[in-house]
Amino acid sequence: MPDIISLGEAVVDLFASPAGVALEEADSFSPEPGGASANVAVALARLGVDIGFVGLIGDDPFGSLLSKRLKFEGVDTGHLRVHADIPTMIALVALSSPRDQDFIIYRGAALKLSTADLDLSYLRSAKVLVFGSVSLSGEGREAVLDAVRRAGDSGVLVAYDANLRPALWPDMGAARQGILEGLQDVAVCKLNAVELELLAGTDDPAIGSRLLLERGVKLCLVTLGSGGAYFNNGRAEGHVPAFDVEAVETTGCGDAFLAGLISGLLETSLQPETLDEASLRRLVRFANGTGALTATRKGAMAATPKRAEVEAFISRL
Repeated sequence: MPDIISLGEAVVDLFASPAGVALEEADSFSPEPGGASANVAVALARLGVDIGFVGLIGDDPFGSLLSKRLKFEGVDTGHLRVHADIPTMIALVALSSPRDQDFIIYRGAALKLSTADLDLSYLRSAKVLVFGSVSLSGEGREAVLDAVRRAGDSGVLVAYDANLRPALWPDMGAARQGILEGLQDVAVCKLNAVELELLAGTDDPAIGSRLLLERGVKLCLVTLGSGGAYFNNGRAEGHVPAFDVEAVETTGCGDAFLAGLISGLLETSLQPETLDEASLRRLVRFANGTGALTATRKGAMAATPKRAEVEAFISRL
């Protein structure tokens, strides 16, 4: 059984071409496998972690593309389900600049996970279960929340990506309520400054992270793009600067950061609230390096680095 399981969305991203134009100005679109949860799974596999993916795709060419890519990367897809009647979820993506993306998301199978799609014995067998808030924006919400709760009750460390995609929610109030509900059984939470302000009412990482810890989170990570990342586990808190790189595309950087962080937790401690400041700085520095290298390449899933690349990169700086 895998040490880590990523639960959530596998999506085909259709990237607008040429780069730098708005969606309505695109000449063509190129399909690339993606979806935050699938990106995390591939990033973990490339970091040498034994990883499984649980999700739902359509019985169509895009679903086949996702399944083949996950298998190729070494991700266990034995619990990747195929829906006969609902198409694979897709997102149209325009890169107006390396750090800015515009999305149009078309709902699909990924948001319709049911209890029948989720093998609790498989989820409970992992050391870490990682999921994101995208999977809470559709019909599969209750099934996902129940599975996460049961895994957490069985001693599995639960990590959560508070990944805001406004287009998937009726309004920002619904997004806030839905994403906050996902925090209930979470030990590790990763979010950016926009998501922090939505959930905590402040974009100050020190204040916001403390508010999330009061909700039961054991370790809060706030990613700040080129500004680095902030950590807080109630015992130690602080800021780790980003690595200075020439960004080509940042679509998958947050997913790569989360993968780097979780891989370090797997090796260091499955009780993140016990880690001291020095340990947390090492973990976040590695996560920053994983995200930084991802930014130097095109694609989300395809851009994530191997462990040896990250280690060599951060050792030089």
